[in-house]
Amino acid sequence: MTATYTSTHPKPAPDWIYYFVRSLFSALVRLLIRVEVVGRENIPAGGAFLITTNHLSFFDAVLIFCFMPHRMVAFGADKWRRNPVVAQVCEMLGIIWVSRGEADADAIKATLAVLKSGGRLGMAPEGTRSRAAQLQPGKPGAAYLADRARVPILPVGQAGTEAVIKSWKQLRRPRVRLAIGAPFTLPGNGRAKGPQLDAFTEEIMCRIAALLPPEYRGVYADHPRLAALLAAPPQPAPAGAGG
Repeated sequence: MTATYTSTHPKPAPDWIYYFVRSLFSALVRLLIRVEVVGRENIPAGGAFLITTNHLSFFDAVLIFCFMPHRMVAFGADKWRRNPVVAQVCEMLGIIWVSRGEADADAIKATLAVLKSGGRLGMAPEGTRSRAAQLQPGKPGAAYLADRARVPILPVGQAGTEAVIKSWKQLRRPRVRLAIGAPFTLPGNGRAKGPQLDAFTEEIMCRIAALLPPEYRGVYADHPRLAALLAAPPQPAPAGAGG
């Protein structure tokens, strides 16, 4: 993966450090959390792709980091840079800092460089954590990046991560579910904007909603596209998938 390293896209650690830290995190997660992972066979075996997930808590990113077999880069809100420990770990593993609520041109440029050079990127299209543990309206960033970079999208639905801390406080081992859907591509030509970009965003969010229990689907619960996805027969995993 080639990229220009800036304050927005700090230079990450070598592969051996990345995978060593991931193995430590994975062991700790398995010890402290009961994790059910569904759909591993849908993970592309290689090449660039965009991971999109719902956002319930800090642990969403931790779970994807632990269970995604490929090295990846993720978006991180600028607020985490104020925590020196979190910031150091994030930058070591690969992060693109983004100013939430703004059109961050530097972050967009860095992200497209990652995807166009064959890398994997993880992001939450909602843009911010859902305090009600239900899907919020998606923002167009994920659709824009997938359209401009012409890469597949891997939808992920997470349930239970919002209750991890509460369960620990009650001295219980929490249960969480990570559902990985079939990758898909948007039908655009790399220049989508306006209504087409909005339609692409709806598609991404409905694909995530289809992986979630009904109580997590939020504003997309009654969306006609979600109904069509839930009624469709399961898709076979793409050739070469499975991580």
